Amino acid sequence: MATPADRERIVDSLVAAFPADPVLRFLFPDDTEYPRQAAAFFGRLFDKRVGKGSIWTIGGLSAAIWEPPTGGDEPAGELDVPADALARVRSYEDALHSALPREPFWYLGVLGTHPSVAGRRWGRAVMAAGLRRAAEDGLPAVLETSKPANVDLYRRAGWTVVGEFTHPQQTWVMQQ
Repeated sequence: MATPADRERIVDSLVAAFPADPVLRFLFPDDTEYPRQAAAFFGRLFDKRVGKGSIWTIGGLSAAIWEPPTGGDEPAGELDVPADALARVRSYEDALHSALPREPFWYLGVLGTHPSVAGRRWGRAVMAAGLRRAAEDGLPAVLETSKPANVDLYRRAGWTVVGEFTHPQQTWVMQQ
């Protein structure tokens, strides 16, 4: 379970894990600004969820940031990015929220592993912790991905596509 002390390492690992991710590059397309803006984005997600006991990590190098079904996705302060990036974030979040199920669920918002330790199945391990928690609560788990290859990867891990949207970014919503 992550603690506030894990923030810097987790954020750094996620920034390193997502430089070619279609959604992150839609949100933050400027190569020179990506590291700072992605760090602000991941830091905000971390801050919103660390107090909920819903971030699992292996040494800060692999992390699964889950949103439990215990309330809304309230902001943890404003996202410190330029107005155009903030507009893209809000546009994507609006599309995502309209595609998510209406019944309670555990939401896997971010799953990432630092490239230096990729391939060790740490992502599956931190994801599994959240899946166990969802199962204990008797609730489904939901995630979204914008990478076609991830759809197949998640299918092999037992996830099913339950929705999709194409604007502002092609994205599949999956459930387990």
